Amino acid sequence: MDLSYLLIQTLNGLQYGLLLFLVASGLTLVFGIMGVINLAHGAFTLIGAYLAWWLTDLCGNFWLALLLAVPGCVLLGLGVERFGIARLYQRDHLQQVLFTYGLILVLNESRSLLWGNDVHGVAVPALLAGSLSLTETQSYPLYRLFISLVCLLLAAGLSWVIQGTRLGMAIRAGARDREMVAALGLDVSRLFRVVFALGVGLAAFAGMIAAPVNGVHPGIGDQTLILSLVVITVGGLGSIKGAFWGALLIGLADTFGAVLLPEAAGVTLYALMAGLLLWRPQGLFGSAGS
Repeated sequence: MDLSYLLIQTLNGLQYGLLLFLVASGLTLVFGIMGVINLAHGAFTLIGAYLAWWLTDLCGNFWLALLLAVPGCVLLGLGVERFGIARLYQRDHLQQVLFTYGLILVLNESRSLLWGNDVHGVAVPALLAGSLSLTETQSYPLYRLFISLVCLLLAAGLSWVIQGTRLGMAIRAGARDREMVAALGLDVSRLFRVVFALGVGLAAFAGMIAAPVNGVHPGIGDQTLILSLVVITVGGLGSIKGAFWGALLIGLADTFGAVLLPEAAGVTLYALMAGLLLWRPQGLFGSAGS
């Protein structure tokens, strides 16, 4: 394995990990703050990918499709929280699992009725269709670098919101003691609605920007959910920092596992997760009580 090939695979692993972070960060917020087991989180990535393909085909412009699809997915998240998830906060986890599993079926069947079950591709925007030369014989697609850059900017923005704003302070306080937050006069229902919509928006956006690279197909949601659960387990429940580093670790492990150990690629991630949990049961950045 020469140096340029190693660099390409490292860039692929980081880009994949950063996409996973967008999905896992919303999932860890919903789990850690709202206490809701949302199995339908990956299905919003699926909806985002199909919206990106459909709107790009409809209006002929990928960037315009993103501008239309992101607010639509956020509104979908607000509606799901208001009329469904909000009724589950005081219910046990079994009812949450049953409801969100049912939501997966509803979203998947809606996708099938609206767009069918075919596999689709989304063209890379012309502005980013080129490649960056690494050596005389190898190059790296500009669009993949663009994905990594956008994900890093969103990660920095999310970290700033959580750590440096009043909204973030309320979110962190709500994660520790929601009753006290309500007693201080903050609208916990509105706070939870914002958190859930933010999580849905991030998951859907990950599906949108990944569509030109990974394509659009019915299995996106299930695969994304499983990997996101691995990420938040490794990183620590409720930790944005943990979701970030856990996603990068999983992205690199999955990429190099497929390259170095293709026969055991499906086992690599789960062996890594099991080893980390034996060493640190709460995850890399989770609290001991989580």
